[in-house]
Amino acid sequence: MDKYIFLNRWLPIWLIAVNLATFALFGTDKRRAVLGRWRIRESVLLGASLIGGAVGGLLAMRLFRHKTRKWYFAFGVPLMLMLQAVLLWHLYGKA
Repeated sequence: MDKYIFLNRWLPIWLIAVNLATFALFGTDKRRAVLGRWRIRESVLLGASLIGGAVGGLLAMRLFRHKTRKWYFAFGVPLMLMLQAVLLWHLYGKA
């Protein structure tokens, strides 16, 4: 697949979808925590943030006040966001 087609068409679609899904996962987990139901694994939340959903994860953490006391979320998700921003800058800067 041509690099430009991937960067200009598919990557933005992926990032929108994964960030919406990550935001929903965090919101669902918070709702389940409040209701005392089974929870979404932390590894799933972190994994979704890692594969491109750091913006959605960070927004959900702030909006829902969820997972903000856990150091690996409080530092990990913003770190993932910074790394993803650098990666995007590198990809689009070289295009």
